Amino acid sequence: MTAAIDAKALAHDERADLADLLATLTPDQWEAPTLCPDWCVRDVVAHIFSYEDLGVGALVRSFLAGGLNADRVNAAGVARFADYSTDDLVAMVRERLQPRGLTSMFGGRIALTDGAIHHQDIRRPLGLRRTIPAERLLCVLPFACTAPPIGARTRIRGLTLTATDLDWTTGTGPVVEGPAEAMLLAIAGRHDTLHELSGPGQPILASRIGA
Repeated sequence: MTAAIDAKALAHDERADLADLLATLTPDQWEAPTLCPDWCVRDVVAHIFSYEDLGVGALVRSFLAGGLNADRVNAAGVARFADYSTDDLVAMVRERLQPRGLTSMFGGRIALTDGAIHHQDIRRPLGLRRTIPAERLLCVLPFACTAPPIGARTRIRGLTLTATDLDWTTGTGPVVEGPAEAMLLAIAGRHDTLHELSGPGQPILASRIGA
């Protein structure tokens, strides 16, 4: 099944869903906090697309300029969109539904994974829950476990992760189980979803995330 997945098409659809959500937000919601520390909604949207037009060379230059500190590089990327209005940001998302540059790598999995996680970073604190289509989660979950920027390897080492609403499991060791969306966010280091997970491995994962 994995070989047949068109991750770029899934990323396109994920971004279209995000654009539709953003078009409905009030000014207060745009400034509301997200699951990303110190970032409001508009900051997260800017971050999602701050790497869009970068190739490998430009990415390396960005990290050198930021002293090899990912937080500084991310902050600089968000700052580039500081003068954008919320209407500008919505228009930008709609103009960039198709991943390009760095985010199109790994068949579009970077764009899909980053988009799916950050979409939930925005939705959950606003109380705007949704059901992520299963085909997107089945593409994102294995990639999120190994993508270096997510840093999941040390969190999930020695654990078995099992989605209770999808046919997906990975790893060996004490079991952590729960809904796939909650599992994805925990893999990405969000402690807010840990209460939705259970199993003998859950306390281990929670301690590694820092909850």
